[in-house]
Amino acid sequence: QVQLVESGGGLVQAGGSLRLSCAASGRTFSSYAMGWFRQAPGKEREFVAAISWSGGSTYYADSVKGRFTISRDNAKNTVYLQMNSLNPEDTAVYYCAAVQEGSGSYYLAEEYDYWGQGTQVTVSS
Repeated sequence: QVQLVESGGGLVQAGGSLRLSCAASGRTFSSYAMGWFRQAPGKEREFVAAISWSGGSTYYADSVKGRFTISRDNAKNTVYLQMNSLNPEDTAVYYCAAVQEGSGSYYLAEEYDYWGQGTQVTVSS
C-alpha cells in the first residue's frame, strides 16, 4: 500500500502561483511513477502531469505545458507541482496518484493504483 497526502492548495488570483506537494508513505516511493490529475465541478478527472521514478522523464497536458512543473524528491518521498500563471480554468480539486513504473502511459487515471484525497485550487479572476 502507498498512502498519499496532498497539500498546498488554496485561493489565488489569476496570474499567481501555487506549489502543491504530495507526501507518500508505505511501499518504496522511488519504484512508482507519480502523476497529478484534476477534476473541476461537473467535469471528468483529467491528466495534468506525470514524472518517472527517477525524475528523468516528465509528461504534461497541453493545457499546462510551459506553466506547470512536476518534480520529485525521492529522499523526502514527495512529489511537487509548481503552478505558475494560473487562470480561472485551472480551478479544480488536484489529486496526486502513484503507478508502478513502466506499467502504462501515465496519462490515464485508470492506470494508477493509489490516490490521495485531493486539494482544492481556486483561481479568481
